[in-house]
Amino acid sequence: MVISRKIQIRLNVLFIAIAIISAAVFSMYQLGYLDELSDILAKDNYIFYWMLLVGVFAEIVAGSMGMGYGVICTTTLLFLNIPPHIVSASIHSAESFTTAAGSISHIRLKNVSKGLVKKLAIPAIIGAIIGALCLTYFGEYYAKVTKTIIAFYTLYLGFQIFRNAFKKKQNKALKRKTNLTRLGLLGGFIDSFAGGGWGPLVTGTLIKNSFTPRFAVGSSTVAKFILTITAAITFFFTLGIQHWNIILGLLIGGIITAPFSAMLTAKLPVKNMFLIIGTLVMVMSCITIYKSVFN
Repeated sequence: MVISRKIQIRLNVLFIAIAIISAAVFSMYQLGYLDELSDILAKDNYIFYWMLLVGVFAEIVAGSMGMGYGVICTTTLLFLNIPPHIVSASIHSAESFTTAAGSISHIRLKNVSKGLVKKLAIPAIIGAIIGALCLTYFGEYYAKVTKTIIAFYTLYLGFQIFRNAFKKKQNKALKRKTNLTRLGLLGGFIDSFAGGGWGPLVTGTLIKNSFTPRFAVGSSTVAKFILTITAAITFFFTLGIQHWNIILGLLIGGIITAPFSAMLTAKLPVKNMFLIIGTLVMVMSCITIYKSVFN
C-alpha cells in the first residue's frame, strides 16, 4: 500500500512535469524558437542525449539504493572533461526538481522528522554556500587540481558504495550519538563542492548510527532539497546559467524515471547493484585521475 501511494504521488508529479514541458515546447513552437532549441540539443556532440541516459540511470540507482545520483552524474561529467564548476552547477540545477519530487513523496508519506530536517538543513545551507563559492573560484582558475581532488573523492565514494554490498544490518540497540550540525555542514559543503556525496555521507551515517531508516532517508532527502536549491541559487549568481543541454538532459531523465524508482526498488538486486555501481564509479574515477595527472 505504501509503495503504491508513493508511485501515485510521483506519477502526479510526472504528469505535472510533462504538462509543463509540453506547454514550454508548444510555446517555443508558437514563437518560432524550435530551431534555437534544436541547436541547444545538438551542442557539444549531442551531449543532451547522453545526459538524458545518465539522468535515467542515476535516478534508477538513487531510487533503488537511496544514494548515488550526484556521484554518478559527477563521475560521468568529469569523465567527459566538463569543468568542475560547470559539473556541480549543472547537477544542482537539475537536482532542484528531482529532489523536490522526492521530498513531496516523503512528506506525504510521513517519512520526515521536522526536528531532524532543521538540525541538518541549517548547517547544510551554510556548507552549500561555502562549497559553491570555493568551487566557483578554484574550479575556474585551478580546474586541473580541483578535478583531480574531486575524482579522488568520487573514487572514495565508489569504494564506499562497493563496500555497502557486504555490510550487515545495524543493531538498533547500538544507536550512536551523532553531531548533526557538523554532519550537515560537512555534507552541504562536500555536496556543493564535489557535485554530490550527501547521500553516502549523511544518509549513510544516519542509517549506520541506527536512526530509523524511513526517517533517515525522508528527512535527509528534504534537507538535501534545501541545500540543492541553495547551491543552485549561489551558482546562478556567481556563474549564471550555462550548459542548458546538460541541465535539461539530467532533469528530464530524472523526472521521467522518478515515478518508477519505487517499483524498481523491490525488484532490482540491490547487493549486485552496489557491486556494479561501486566498481563503475571507481574505474571511471581512476581514468579521470590518470587523465588529469598525465595529460
